[in-house]
Amino acid sequence: MNSFSFVFIVALILSFSIQFWLSKRQAAYVKAHRSAVPEAFKSRVPLEAHQKAADYTLDKSKIGDLDSVVSHLLLLLLTLGGGVDGLLKFWGGFSASPLFVGLTAFASIFVITTVIDLPFALYQTFVIEEKYGFNKNTPAQFFKDQFLQLALSGVIGLPLLALILWFMDSIGSSWWLWSWLVLISFSLLMSWLYPTVIAPLFNKFTPMEEGSLKQRIQGLLQRCGFSSQGIFIMDGSRRSGHGNAYFTGLGSNKRIVFFDTLVKSLDEEELEAVLAHELGHFKRKHVIKMLIATSVMTLLSFALLGWLVSEDWFFHGLGVEQPSNAAALILFTLASPVFTFFMQPVSAYFQRRFEFEADDFAASHAQTTKMISGLVKLYEENASTLTPDPLYSAFHYSHPPAAIRIANLETKLQAS
Repeated sequence: MNSFSFVFIVALILSFSIQFWLSKRQAAYVKAHRSAVPEAFKSRVPLEAHQKAADYTLDKSKIGDLDSVVSHLLLLLLTLGGGVDGLLKFWGGFSASPLFVGLTAFASIFVITTVIDLPFALYQTFVIEEKYGFNKNTPAQFFKDQFLQLALSGVIGLPLLALILWFMDSIGSSWWLWSWLVLISFSLLMSWLYPTVIAPLFNKFTPMEEGSLKQRIQGLLQRCGFSSQGIFIMDGSRRSGHGNAYFTGLGSNKRIVFFDTLVKSLDEEELEAVLAHELGHFKRKHVIKMLIATSVMTLLSFALLGWLVSEDWFFHGLGVEQPSNAAALILFTLASPVFTFFMQPVSAYFQRRFEFEADDFAASHAQTTKMISGLVKLYEENASTLTPDPLYSAFHYSHPPAAIRIANLETKLQAS
């Protein structure tokens, strides 16, 4: 234990306390407003649906609180409790290769966290989602997904990790810059490959059939100057009753995807408006802005790690006796979220601004009334609470709360 140990403990306690306090605020606020539909939604959302959303939010909050407690305890065990140090020494007993030790220690921590998270994922899927009629998954499908995610993490993640560790061990003080370049290039490659290589491993994507909906969407794409590799329906109902729409991919490999659940619940004009919102993110260059912001933050993180890797106090302060490049990367990966948590409101603020801009774009290229009615249906059918705590949403919501978002669209409608 050293001075940095106490800084870490204080930051951990503070971040956990704020998260727990915000969660309790959210639960109390939602519960207090459960008995009446907000004024702006009284003619649109029945009381039964509003109360279902409140209860769904409260149940998710309870399991989320427990998950947070376990995650923070695990972090303490891995760091100050000597877990990382013990894993490095254990695997060091099999080989003197720093690359082998680093990879096996990383893989061990990933497996440990996956196993610990598994009961929470099972409870969320087969108890909470089932209770509210959203779960369409089966145990066989659930575990197949878990295995596939684990396998992909190994096949894709371990080679990337091995390359970064090799840079750290072999190319001198500029390793962090080369690692950043490789990581950003890899992220871009994965974004390009995801629609055609990764996503089809989990879901079936069927080209949208010819008809009035496809014609309407193609007309919207032409008006917006957006080209894609096709419009697809995803079998989201295979696992869940939740609905969504998105576009994915980069460059010439972009795809537009609708959940089949969404296509069933919204009419054609509402689907057009929802897609116009998604296209708004593209046309307002939100994807590029987020990519630049992420790249800058990643560069700063690697630069910081490039300094910390030579500071013994960093290792000793987080429970590792023998400094090494692998230990530095592991400790930084585990500990940095404790400090970056305090930046969440800033990130959420800009994300909500992007959502307003995308809504404004949708209001200009589709029917605003249909955008509003489509959003209301999405809130209702996904059981999204209409009454989140303002402070909680400032930390955790990437989208503006329902009432604020609808009010903004109605203002646009009155001004048109």
